[in-house]
Amino acid sequence: MDKKTLRRYYLKQRQSLSLEQWQSNSQQLCENLTQTSLFQSSKTILSYFSIRQEPDLSSLLSFDKSWGFSRCVEQTLVWHLWQLGDPLQTGAYGIQEPHPDCPLISPQQIELILVPAVACDRQGYRLGYGGGYYDRLFAEPLWYEIPRIGIIFESAYLAEIPIDPWDIPLSGVCTDKGFYTPEGTI
Repeated sequence: MDKKTLRRYYLKQRQSLSLEQWQSNSQQLCENLTQTSLFQSSKTILSYFSIRQEPDLSSLLSFDKSWGFSRCVEQTLVWHLWQLGDPLQTGAYGIQEPHPDCPLISPQQIELILVPAVACDRQGYRLGYGGGYYDRLFAEPLWYEIPRIGIIFESAYLAEIPIDPWDIPLSGVCTDKGFYTPEGTI
């Protein structure tokens, strides 16, 4: 299947989850993530606000970390420090974003990026939503070296997805069933 067909299929599959199953899968995924040394050792983490039944990572906000969330500005993701209680606004794609007055965060401060995805494969490649925001971000030298973990439910963890020359693999993938690196499970 091509990327467009895969994207449609896995978005529909994810959105068919009952509220209870989505919450349960999200909680299990968060528990799996918090058991990794990468999460435990990271002090500043970039995350996302869940849309379209993406895994909900809001329970992670209770951990003593500095959290960054993005705003879409033209074709770029701009990252801001954000904590519970800080203002949010709805962005161009209907996604919650930090208010522009929230402090900016630089790549040098970041130790881990939690990346939303539609699907991921065993080689560490991610199928996103098609806008290329994360592809452009990871192609920049300052961002390339930061560990990045794809966040998906196990049902969207595939043997292989089609890749393009600009696709950059993730450092790992976390699901409700486990944490995987391109070399295997940890």
